[in-house]
Amino acid sequence: MTIWNAILLGLVQGIAEFLPISSSGHLSILQNLFGLSTAENGHLFFDVLLHLGTLASVCVVYWADIRQMVRDCLDMLYAIGHPEAAKGGRMPGARLALMIVTGTLPLVLILPVHSRVEELYNHTIFIGLALMLTGCMLYVSDKMIPGKKTGRTMRVRDALLIGLCQAVATIPGLSRSGTTITAGVATGLDRSFAVKFSFLLSIPAVLGANLLSLVDAIGEGVEWSYMPAYLIGTVVAAVTGIAAIRLLKFITAKGGFGKFCYYCWGAGFIAVVLTIIL
Repeated sequence: MTIWNAILLGLVQGIAEFLPISSSGHLSILQNLFGLSTAENGHLFFDVLLHLGTLASVCVVYWADIRQMVRDCLDMLYAIGHPEAAKGGRMPGARLALMIVTGTLPLVLILPVHSRVEELYNHTIFIGLALMLTGCMLYVSDKMIPGKKTGRTMRVRDALLIGLCQAVATIPGLSRSGTTITAGVATGLDRSFAVKFSFLLSIPAVLGANLLSLVDAIGEGVEWSYMPAYLIGTVVAAVTGIAAIRLLKFITAKGGFGKFCYYCWGAGFIAVVLTIIL
């Protein structure tokens, strides 16, 4: 694992994790077709750090929302034991936190087949087809008429449906952000809020997955001589992740992100062709 290798993987992770183009698909292509070192080559700890870097990106961009959720939840818990201190009115942060918890629950369905899903990472033709499917999904999402629901008006069933789509998007090559944002728009969410909910929904998903991966990484052993490269790659992933989130928010405010479909179609097609001829 060289420093340049780590920087490249950090760039790919930071950009592709949030833009609707599938980070898992791109990392798989880099590994399977170009021999770039990834977690599958004994760098599982680096994979954990990369995901924690992009998790930090979400926390930085949506810190105000996270702070409100924590504050409202603490106020609600305090009010249970101290009714006289209960605040009047609704607690939007607590309600949004409930929707995120609800949307995270469907990931439990993936646990029994998690190892089977990970095996798909090594099948580049499948990855290419999944990328093309992501492109089709993005194309359709851009044609949808967005609703007006926000965190104050979305329902539990909306969160569950988005969560189910997030669980499906654990399949390599499917974009998690693209799938959940599309599902959010389909349930009637305002497009900008669908983007916010998608990224906030990633926090417990990424944190939970990486806690499990961290146990495996420690068991596998950490090559400490690679740590400088690991840390540089993690910082690159965090910084580019922040830029990618803000770019997607900007694109969404201008009308949609369906144009990413052409990139996914092209990348998927090239991956399939190169797999066949190489």
